Amino acid sequence: MHLTRKAIGERIKEIDVVIEMLDARLPGSSANPMLAELIQGKPGLKILSKQDLADPAQTQAWLDHYNAMPDVKALPLDTSMVSPAKALIDACQQLAPHRGGMVKPMRVLICGIPNVGKSTLINTLKGKKAAKTGDEAGVTKLEQRITLADDFYLYDTPGVLWPRIIVEQSGFNLAASGAIGVNAFDEEVVALELLNYIIPHYPQALEARYKIKAIETHTDETLLEAIARQRGAIQSGGRVNTSKAAELVIHDFRTAALGRLTLETPAEFAQWWAEGLQADAERAKKKQGLKKAKKPARA
Repeated sequence: MHLTRKAIGERIKEIDVVIEMLDARLPGSSANPMLAELIQGKPGLKILSKQDLADPAQTQAWLDHYNAMPDVKALPLDTSMVSPAKALIDACQQLAPHRGGMVKPMRVLICGIPNVGKSTLINTLKGKKAAKTGDEAGVTKLEQRITLADDFYLYDTPGVLWPRIIVEQSGFNLAASGAIGVNAFDEEVVALELLNYIIPHYPQALEARYKIKAIETHTDETLLEAIARQRGAIQSGGRVNTSKAAELVIHDFRTAALGRLTLETPAEFAQWWAEGLQADAERAKKKQGLKKAKKPARA
């Protein structure tokens, strides 16, 4: 993370536009707060990837949210699209109209958290294996320069998560999406949080997938148990295997077997962010107080 931060900080000085790839199912949670500190007011293009997995209405709400910001444009992209290069280049030229041509080529930096689809997009743009891809976090290890046109240079950087996630719900959403390695979280806890959000927002999706009636009457825990019974995840003695059911729920979300779902709205994330900042400030204040209490008094 430190090396990636340093590389971005050095490269940003000569960059005209910064592209940040976001997961359309969790745009706020998949945005790296560290990037805002590094881009130094550069024009930004937000690409909502995996939009074919997200709720179309919420994707539009997030696009409207970003497009209302100064010096920012937002585009929805499915990384399997055949020819997204023109839309991307056109958007960058709108953000930096003074750049272009061989004398002043467009220089663009593309960033994104692990497993957001950045390398897959770059390969689609190039039409060949320009960047390594994979289902696990951290596939891209070094910065790469990709020439999309004679006067358009795209610099790719490794995907990186921030060292500490201050928004609790963001941590659960990132884990559910696959941005965090499976060994770093408890699948059952993440599945319960996932169901807790989906029950009031998309009850029909749960009913259609798991054939369970009256979804709204369930808590996350009772629904996970019902899913386990419905799918035959039963252990010896007739006990339900909630761990197996949790794996199933997370898999169904990631593959859109539950349908096109989005786990946060702009308003919800703004509230989570404000609460996270407040809690973080209180933790820092408490920590500082403890340090002062431990400091020996001077004679």
